[in-house]
Amino acid sequence: MLDLFCCAGGAGMGYHRAGFDVVGVDIDAQPNYPFDFVRADVLGLDRSWVASFDVVHASPPCQSYSDLAKRNGNADDWPRLIEPVRDLLQATGRPWIIENVEGAPLIDPVVLCGTMFPGLRVIRHRLFESDMGLVAPPHGKHPLVFTHDKRKSHHGKLDQDTAFVQVTGGGNCTMANARDALGIDWMRTKVELNESIPPAYTEFLGRQALAHLEASRRGRVPGDGGESLRDSAADLEARSCVAASA
Repeated sequence: MLDLFCCAGGAGMGYHRAGFDVVGVDIDAQPNYPFDFVRADVLGLDRSWVASFDVVHASPPCQSYSDLAKRNGNADDWPRLIEPVRDLLQATGRPWIIENVEGAPLIDPVVLCGTMFPGLRVIRHRLFESDMGLVAPPHGKHPLVFTHDKRKSHHGKLDQDTAFVQVTGGGNCTMANARDALGIDWMRTKVELNESIPPAYTEFLGRQALAHLEASRRGRVPGDGGESLRDSAADLEARSCVAASA
């Protein structure tokens, strides 16, 4: 798995837990990235090298698409890279996933939310576009989120050690709670946590990607001939469990 715009490895860790060997690429140094790392400009990478990976994930900078940039009127101060990154990934001929925030110009994305994954304590909607026909779990009701804002009716009624919290630039929780809420224990700075994808998201998607690869190798691409990606993922997981217990 090639992890483009990898930052400190939230996405990469999920793919690793799903079963992939992961290599990250980022234009900035990432001293806390937990896997093999290449410092480079993603759009300058050799396409044959990108195509040498089984699956490619990309998380282009999200600032230009964010609600904050829209409110501040400075969206044009940030690069808008989704379209050129999509072109790069499509040209490789490999399965791919692009992640970004709500408001980004992704095509038919699935939406993942922390409420879909037991143990997470963030809402943190993220969109995922792919050529693999990904599926998402049911999206339940959002809980109240811990707040320091005395204007909120639930102020003082939640414990940040157990409640859902907000992990953003203006966040409302301690570093320890941010790490716990995201399911991340190796990141060391607030900036890393602010930018991260909960590994649970990409572990879930990574299992679907593995199912897609396995089905392709057997000549049955999910969605072709009646096999759904969900069915393929369940089949792969069941066979993996049998193998592990043998």
